[in-house]
Amino acid sequence: MADQPLPLPGAARKPPTIYEVAELAGVSHQTVSRFLRKDPGMRQATADRVARAVAELGYRPNQAARTMRTRRSNRLTVILPGSTERMPTSLLAGAAAAAHEAGYLLDVVSLEGDAATRAARLEALLQPESTDGILSFSALGDPAERPALSDFPVPVVVDGAYDDEMRSLGVFADASTAADLLRHLADLGHRRFVHVTGHLAWASARNRRAVYEATIAELGLESCAVVEGDWSTESGWVAATEVIAGSGATAVFAASDRLAFGVLLGLRSVGVEVPRDVSVVGWDDDELGRYLTPRLTTVHVDQERRGREAVHQLLALLRGEPAPRRADVALLNRVVLRDSTGPAPGHAG
Repeated sequence: MADQPLPLPGAARKPPTIYEVAELAGVSHQTVSRFLRKDPGMRQATADRVARAVAELGYRPNQAARTMRTRRSNRLTVILPGSTERMPTSLLAGAAAAAHEAGYLLDVVSLEGDAATRAARLEALLQPESTDGILSFSALGDPAERPALSDFPVPVVVDGAYDDEMRSLGVFADASTAADLLRHLADLGHRRFVHVTGHLAWASARNRRAVYEATIAELGLESCAVVEGDWSTESGWVAATEVIAGSGATAVFAASDRLAFGVLLGLRSVGVEVPRDVSVVGWDDDELGRYLTPRLTTVHVDQERRGREAVHQLLALLRGEPAPRRADVALLNRVVLRDSTGPAPGHAG
């Protein structure tokens, strides 16, 4: 093997690069970049490995390049799963308002396609020149197959409000307020109930059914039927005309306002008056329900507040501040009493 030429006396050694630091530390170059800008979210063990590599190589960041890397984009990015055909408008309105109040623009993108396509799209988003931080309303892939959130080159907050099909999860799927609705109806003298479910592929539909059944049992009430719907007004109509009208029930809990609209119209079509003969409640506080006759009793879900809170979580991470406390379910979901509920037939209250 031929001898390697010795460096000439006084020849300057090429300075180490950020990529060499990353290789020695066993991390990505983005993680080294986060270390250099003193990201408070970095895990201590990772920071220690990078610090040792920096010291061993004698790495000194190029100040001009560092200035470019730390330049703010003044933009935040919200990630939604899959298709954006069903946009959570109230959630995004709250997120946008909180971002604008803090001096940021808010970009909304959806991650579609197979795992490789989604990963490539995410990698393009996770660049400091594109965004200052990312708020995802769905899981960002399998945690076992992607870097820890603290190792991403920009701050990331995951608020798992939806799955890949835009089906509600977490707090948006919580159904505990359904018990309050049913207790209110029981206080009005109702003893015989029907529940019209949403599509049971949704956690929110399964949870509302579970709370309905548990509360009926707890209060010693009677469930005349559980009718499986699909969230559509049509399935509410079918439940009303084919099951509810002849069931003897005096109260109906529909898993959504759209279902409740169908129940109201279906009962009316067969001569059953709401709330004189049957009381009906829904869920979501759809705007239309405020103008129907009768106006619909429902559960208002404060998605706008949830959107604001999620952005405040991201802003706290950006600033290195403690994460603010989130509102509990009791503040996000509340019963709104209107004209579609009244005393059970023959009940003096």
